[in-house]
Amino acid sequence: MRNYKGKIGSFFCHCYLIVLSAAACFPLLWVLLCSVKTSGDMTSNPTRFFPKVFTLENFTHVIHDLGFSRNMCNSVLIALCTTLIAIVISSMAAYGIVRFFPRLGSLMSKAMVATYMFPPILLAIPYSLVMARLGLVNTRVGLVIVYLSFSVPYAVWMLVGFFRTVPIGIEEAARVDGANKFQTFVRVVLPLVIPGIVSTAIYTFINAWNEFLYSLILINSTNKMTVSVALKSLQGAEILNWGDMMAASALVVVPSVVFFMLIQNYIAGGMTDGAVK
Repeated sequence: MRNYKGKIGSFFCHCYLIVLSAAACFPLLWVLLCSVKTSGDMTSNPTRFFPKVFTLENFTHVIHDLGFSRNMCNSVLIALCTTLIAIVISSMAAYGIVRFFPRLGSLMSKAMVATYMFPPILLAIPYSLVMARLGLVNTRVGLVIVYLSFSVPYAVWMLVGFFRTVPIGIEEAARVDGANKFQTFVRVVLPLVIPGIVSTAIYTFINAWNEFLYSLILINSTNKMTVSVALKSLQGAEILNWGDMMAASALVVVPSVVFFMLIQNYIAGGMTDGAVK
């Protein structure tokens, strides 16, 4: 009887998960299908799920005619620079907190996370004034600096949990073998927290890739525009080309989803390792 009830509960649980998965995947699937529809098919019957004729003219128009490929290159460059610099800074900071300031580690981590209490719009004017004083308005460097200001605290908070899982005995053994503190950190500790570093890097990259507000405020040149702002610019005052909008949305969303799926094992392993104290 208990096995029968367990099977029924498992069946309904799986059905519930399938429904949730379908609800989560449906918008992405809808964007992909609409992006390969013709303009006539889009306007004649917008509710049709599958297109009559598959076409890539929307992607061609967005990439070549509207210059969306340039915007994607800008976003990739800015997100990669933000991720690399944030990982280098936050990994050293997190290791220093865990090994050299263990009593202050919890307090410092909470103080860093407290930076997320401020809504982004509240910091828009201060960031604009600082970047204007430094002459970094409408530059990719200025945008990277702004992204680092809220990416590094979050990355430090994540990596602290991963570095705490590394046994200090391994570091002491490396010291006995003649390694200094920096060599121990680079050659011994970092390889042990690779899953955590990868998961932190992915979250940092995706946040920088999807960021909209500061890119809209600090970048006013079309050649330096990121994909999020370029996507918003496709919306006209009175006319909206749904084919271009769907194709551009697919170009923005699909790479992140595919990349996330390819390395999800690292992310899952990193999150579980970081949860162990």
